[in-house]
Amino acid sequence: MNVTQRRRSPLWVTMRRRTFLALGATVGAVAGLAGYNSRSGESSPLVPHAPVGDERLERRDSATRGRLVDFYTAVPAGHGDGRGLPVCVVLHGASTTAADFPRLGLGRFLTDAVRRGAPPFVLAGATGDRLAWRPSGGDDPQRMVHEELPRWCAKRGFDISRMALLGWSMGGYGSLLLAEAYPGFARAVAAFSPAVRPGDDVFTAARQLRGVSIGLWCGRQDGLLNEVRALAKALPEPPATMRFEDGRHNFAYWSRCLPAGLDFVARALRH
Repeated sequence: MNVTQRRRSPLWVTMRRRTFLALGATVGAVAGLAGYNSRSGESSPLVPHAPVGDERLERRDSATRGRLVDFYTAVPAGHGDGRGLPVCVVLHGASTTAADFPRLGLGRFLTDAVRRGAPPFVLAGATGDRLAWRPSGGDDPQRMVHEELPRWCAKRGFDISRMALLGWSMGGYGSLLLAEAYPGFARAVAAFSPAVRPGDDVFTAARQLRGVSIGLWCGRQDGLLNEVRALAKALPEPPATMRFEDGRHNFAYWSRCLPAGLDFVARALRH
């Protein structure tokens, strides 16, 4: 079974219209990033002034999860359907799912990165619910990302020989754990405020990250700051990039990290 909500279907047009209206209603001053607007309120994300390319939210039957899941893809504007482009897999945090990615403006962030000079790539992600990207009984979102999501991407013509991972909070933890569980799967991991702690599985298997380009970001007002700093020291190689700036554990901070995170991913996927 493959239930698809195509970009030009009435449902997709409605969703796109709502997303456009929500983003178009953003107000406020620039908060340190030229060309980005913030919704009112400190906890609101910054969204770039860039068009959305081929952005789709589909429903796929996941055998590894035993259910239908939301499958999200975004291609930068001006790059058609993304055929031949490498893939950055996005793992969501506990408070969001892949269905939220259009609302968060991920397609606009992607186009903005390419317009600023990043080599083009696509974003892809699927809903893993709140299982910390770990198996629970017969439900295995980690296997979904490793086995099924690349197949779904390959059917779209994306280049799955070049893949990276990006995630925030629970998704940052899941991205690191996935790279450890399947060495060679990802060239790079961009982890924003990953929900790690000394002694957990990410720390225990940190040696498996040798050869993977790791980027770490965490806000100075985030309760996970000390844990993320400890992880940086536990890695077998120093992080390729690491930034600790003012910010809390919310998407307002992660949206400020996204431009640098996408640039980081683009470099890793270049060749």
